[in-house]
Amino acid sequence: MSGLVTKMYAVFVCVGVVVFANGYVNVALNKPAYQQYQYIPGDDTFDASNAVDGRKSDLSIVGGQCAISGSGQTATWWVNLTTIHSIHHITISFMTNNKPWGPFNWLTKYSLGFSVYVSNTTDRLQGTLCYKDDNFTLDTIPAVFTTTCPVHGQYVIYYNERLLGVTYPDDYSDDVVSDLCELEYLIHIKGCPATGYFGSNCSVPCPDVNCQYCHIETGTCQGCKPGYQGNRCELACDEGFFGTECKETCGHCRDVSHCSNINGTCLTGCDVGYQGDLCKTPCARGLYGFECSETCGHCRDIDQCSNINGTCLTGCAAGYQGDLCKTRKYGSECNETCGHCRDVKQCSNINGTCLTGCNPDYQGDLCKTLCPVGYFGQDCSETCINSYTCDGCNDVSGSCDYGCRPGWMGYFCQKIKTGIGSEGGDVNYLSEQEYDMRGENC
Repeated sequence: MSGLVTKMYAVFVCVGVVVFANGYVNVALNKPAYQQYQYIPGDDTFDASNAVDGRKSDLSIVGGQCAISGSGQTATWWVNLTTIHSIHHITISFMTNNKPWGPFNWLTKYSLGFSVYVSNTTDRLQGTLCYKDDNFTLDTIPAVFTTTCPVHGQYVIYYNERLLGVTYPDDYSDDVVSDLCELEYLIHIKGCPATGYFGSNCSVPCPDVNCQYCHIETGTCQGCKPGYQGNRCELACDEGFFGTECKETCGHCRDVSHCSNINGTCLTGCDVGYQGDLCKTPCARGLYGFECSETCGHCRDIDQCSNINGTCLTGCAAGYQGDLCKTRKYGSECNETCGHCRDVKQCSNINGTCLTGCNPDYQGDLCKTLCPVGYFGQDCSETCINSYTCDGCNDVSGSCDYGCRPGWMGYFCQKIKTGIGSEGGDVNYLSEQEYDMRGENC
């Protein structure tokens, strides 16, 4: 046993459900528990839950009714009450190993300097310090200790420490590394089983209508319902804030004055670029605007489309230009202009190809080339009047308005040049063969 004693600092927590005449009940029975540095991890003999299972007939180290921790500079044990409770007082019965308590019990020195906290989290520093031992000695520390702590919380935390570099009173355990190893105590947590009530029988509603937690004895409000503030919880949260203690910030509501002070819901919808009940979620990838109903353009990086106004923050993909990248051009820098496409929307943003063909009088993949001499119209399928003598013609009438080919003259290029400054008579329209035979030789 001596070897066990030098390597443990034991903590025993026994909690029974006890309904007292004053109406307070023990609210920790069989609730989840935790201890730092369990001695022999996985061995139920030393598990943290032993401290809240209601058994207390054997207060010895190896009796299986104690939460036993391994050695360390700190010792922590806590019980999770699973919900926030109104607590009245906490009673700790230190383990005596079934021996008289006091200066002749080797366990007494390990209890000196202990602290008890109530918190809404497992972080004791975020909670209320109910008691810190600064005065007890080996002769004065009681085997059963009670502290009144009329607060609200979910976790009751027992803590002790022997930190390096800190000078402690002579009565304290001095071998902090090897002797601060077993923490055992009996703890009763008395309080009301439900919030919103106070009094000896926990039957009187808190007097302030928006009060969630009130002093268990006096009814003085200690915590407001979500959405309210003030000494008596008579005030709604300031504009733009909501929730418990008004600590939460409203999202991007269309009208911040219509943000629910209770849960932050935007009652008239979200501002541009945001969605969800709280309007804290940006539009999904590729969407922007009111109700995220607008579709982003052809951004170079779709993740860089502003959820507010759709601006492409890093530029456009090939083939598009403008702040929204919805105007079509083509090429890597969008500096190439599409040709005379039949439908400009069908101009390839990559290489400018007119995918559905050209406007009348143009040809080629890019539709930037005029019809050949003598032709006009859709797909250059119409022929000019005197198509083999005209150098170009009107695309409506077919008349020769770009001049005549060599050897021809006249409004319709129908007259043969016979010499310098002279002209011959009119001729009928020529065939291509006739033109080749006569025109070029004129």
